[in-house]
Amino acid sequence: MAARSSQETEKRRASRRETLREQLIRDVKEVARELIASEGVEGLTLTAVAQMVGVTPPALYRYFDGKRGLVKAVYDDLADELVAMTHEAVQRQDPDDISAKLHAATRAVMAWSVANRAGFNLLMGASYRMAESEAEVAKVIPITLGGVYGELFLELTRSGRLEFRRDEQIAPELRPQLAAYRDAMNPDLPLGVAYLMITCWRQIYGLLSMAVHGHLGFAFEDPEPLFEDMIEDLLALLGLHVSPRLR
Repeated sequence: MAARSSQETEKRRASRRETLREQLIRDVKEVARELIASEGVEGLTLTAVAQMVGVTPPALYRYFDGKRGLVKAVYDDLADELVAMTHEAVQRQDPDDISAKLHAATRAVMAWSVANRAGFNLLMGASYRMAESEAEVAKVIPITLGGVYGELFLELTRSGRLEFRRDEQIAPELRPQLAAYRDAMNPDLPLGVAYLMITCWRQIYGLLSMAVHGHLGFAFEDPEPLFEDMIEDLLALLGLHVSPRLR
């Protein structure tokens, strides 16, 4: 009986230690995210984070591989948050309404980016390289966020309504780059569809950057009308119209 009681006590202690460990990791990442938002990645230091959560800087090395490891952890959380918000926006639409799903996904990306300017910079902007602790980081957004769009474009392709270039109609020097881009998102897509995706994304990314950084803010303080105008054009490029059923 005494041995069993001792084992149960040790299990409770281990469980409590694990709970405290998980809470500390959450607190550290939350503080790091706040510092990145206010000071930028360059202003993030382990010393500042440690002081704010009440531990010593060396203690953080038990959980994160220095500053780059902490930045990477925040990067992963932000990517998960953006993808989850985008996926949820798609799920709210009529399953058969591809136009509404594409529109809602892009609107969610826009809303998240404007609300999380530092997060946008870390995932896709000026601070991106600070998070690049491994070669595969460069593929995180194409695989995760791009994967959401990859499924939608595959659905549109299989509907037979989408017109796209044949391989031989694409510049030879562009084909291997498109193939690498396509393979990261959905290898089942034809190259011509990947070409349409990057054509859409370069416009979307331009407007995202403009809205996040306030470029031309003296004239376009509200990016929403430009966004809706762009979406209408991009949907037309895909043979679609703005859906009246958008939620």
